[in-house]
Amino acid sequence: MAVTDPIADMLARIRNAHMRNKATVRMPASRMRERILQVLADEGYIRGFQRIELEGGKADIEVELKYYDGQPVIREIRRVSRPGRRVYTSVEDMPLVYNGLGIAILSTSRGVMSDAKARELNVGGEIICTVF
Repeated sequence: MAVTDPIADMLARIRNAHMRNKATVRMPASRMRERILQVLADEGYIRGFQRIELEGGKADIEVELKYYDGQPVIREIRRVSRPGRRVYTSVEDMPLVYNGLGIAILSTSRGVMSDAKARELNVGGEIICTVF
């Protein structure tokens, strides 16, 4: 089955796995997904992830989810920019997610990064998703 928005599919898989208190979740691999997961790992929202090579030249990503006192660390993960409506921001207009308690993940000219890193590098870009 073809997925029209692979990033939204990844976020839905993470949400669904958290609802069922799963330790890991698997999904098809892509470079964009790996970059987003690397930001989530760097910010402490997931334990980590690894790429698993399959036969036929395909690959999966296995994500280790993170819990604290039995509750998921990711309370909410929401797609902002969609294929039908792209959302871009400049450094000056970059939103604070829950007054700085959460993060926004951006795709910039310097790569995929968190909003704090984008402010530090003084670059804007497409807001992929918000996490808190």
